[in-house]
Amino acid sequence: MGRAGSFFGDKRLARRGALFVERMVEHGSCTIRRLGEDRAGVVGFCRFLGNAKVSAEEIVATASQALEEAGRGLHVLAIQDTTEVNYQHHAGRVRGLGPAGNGCDRGLFVHPVIAVSAEDGALLGLAGAQLWSRSPDGRTGDYRDLPIEEKESHRWLIGAEQAKQALGTAAHVTVIADRESDIYEEWARLPDEHCDLLTRASRDRALADGGRLFTVADGWPQAGRRQIELRAQPGRPARRACLAMRFGRLTIKRPQRCHDRQAPKQLSLYLVDVREVDATLAEPIHWRLLTTHVVDSPEMAWQVVAWYRQRWHIEQLFRTMKRQGLDLEASQVCDAQGLIKLAAMAAVAAVRVMQLVLARDGDSQRPASDVIAPSLLAPARALQHKLEGKTQAQKNPHSQGSLAWLAWIIARLGGWNGYRSERPPDPITMRRGLERFEAISYGWTMQNDV
Repeated sequence: MGRAGSFFGDKRLARRGALFVERMVEHGSCTIRRLGEDRAGVVGFCRFLGNAKVSAEEIVATASQALEEAGRGLHVLAIQDTTEVNYQHHAGRVRGLGPAGNGCDRGLFVHPVIAVSAEDGALLGLAGAQLWSRSPDGRTGDYRDLPIEEKESHRWLIGAEQAKQALGTAAHVTVIADRESDIYEEWARLPDEHCDLLTRASRDRALADGGRLFTVADGWPQAGRRQIELRAQPGRPARRACLAMRFGRLTIKRPQRCHDRQAPKQLSLYLVDVREVDATLAEPIHWRLLTTHVVDSPEMAWQVVAWYRQRWHIEQLFRTMKRQGLDLEASQVCDAQGLIKLAAMAAVAAVRVMQLVLARDGDSQRPASDVIAPSLLAPARALQHKLEGKTQAQKNPHSQGSLAWLAWIIARLGGWNGYRSERPPDPITMRRGLERFEAISYGWTMQNDV
């Protein structure tokens, strides 16, 4: 399954890395015993993580090579965010980890960038990732007075640059992020003819004409309303919401705390403001979306909203990496560098699982080879005949060889009953199905070899 890359040009390490990523996907676990499979395998996996030639950066770079072909000629949404991996339950045996987000627990941070097709929402792959653990001593001095290059928030600029490099063959790239990414240096440095930014505004910025961003936007006339389906969130059920939309162009001033004196004194951006009307919840939806895309019509404003809503995929990726999928926080690896490398591999594996989840509805025509090797298409075809029922409702409705076709087969192996009227298969179902598919494919390959 999958594709091997080149860890510092070492083909042997590349094969080992690809093997362990595949086992993560197939076993749905980041625990050493399951990935190693036997005593010799466990020893080999530990040596792999301890090898100085293997780095998290190279693991990520190897995975992103697939985007050269997958993203060719497409408009790609590069979606980035940060998640914390908490190891406080293992603090007694884990060495070298700094404080997590609460300042007390031990943990590390993962900041991936995923590539999603703007046209059909297909997950194309991992465009980049940064992984780090904070210094045990914590921050020193006035953090706000440091240049952006010395702050953790510099990760947003690095992530965008990683995406631009990995997606060099794409027709266009739109980098999407939440409020932490609303950084003046990012607006000043990153956009070009090949790349635009789309970020949720975090602060009521000063404008060049003396006004404030939020106040000015509140005074714009409504440009339309639209009903949208909102997915369930922790503490908030799924529901249909009515959103009122405003949009316009404005010019923001360079903040006083921006230490980049080369940054322009002002920048022109577009703002799309959508807020929920007639809401019964205590905290209705309200998104203020800043972008470098030209928003000159209500249709384009709604398109910006639709692109921003794709950010949900990275939240699902984090769930797949952790307790709802690979259970990264349960790993028995004991040192910080080993855990960081393991987390990089988990991000690669979780993307593979999510590619199947997002393909399940057949909205895109990505090939099955995005996830499995072409040699495994034969056992997949054989499994389809076994898994299909007699009625049309129990048939695989997707084109043979497509990723959606494979997702149907994997979901059935994972316990989904195949009826569209039932709840669609989730990451856990796909992970279970991949584990079974690996076992069946192994037997198929052995039989053909004999």
